[in-house]
Amino acid sequence: MQPTATVLVYSDDASTREQVRLAAGRRPAADVPPVEFLECATLPAVLKTLAEHRVDVCVLDGESAPAGGMGVCRQIKDEVFDCPPVLVLIGRPQDAWLATWSRADAAVTHPLDPVAFADALAALVRVRTAVRA
Repeated sequence: MQPTATVLVYSDDASTREQVRLAAGRRPAADVPPVEFLECATLPAVLKTLAEHRVDVCVLDGESAPAGGMGVCRQIKDEVFDCPPVLVLIGRPQDAWLATWSRADAAVTHPLDPVAFADALAALVRVRTAVRA
């Protein structure tokens, strides 16, 4: 059985979660393992999923409400031991400084450019799977 990379996708919007899945595809790049998704619509679900599952990368929607992805990122970076890399979806390129404040490992603008998103996700999967190896 081929190993997979587990990607947690957090957004209060089901269509945003779907866009993430579609942009990533089954495998965001040829040199990374296939990805499986764990979807969360609330902060408590994110925290529970991180506690109960091995997660390789988190994709957090910066526009989610009431808990925005950037605040969630900062919280999990502080509270989760061996926190996986985080890719934050930002509403505007000018919000990149907020992604830096949140300690996100990468940021892409929403609506998603599938190529840019897949490239950013693949880079974080590479980092995490190299650490695990």
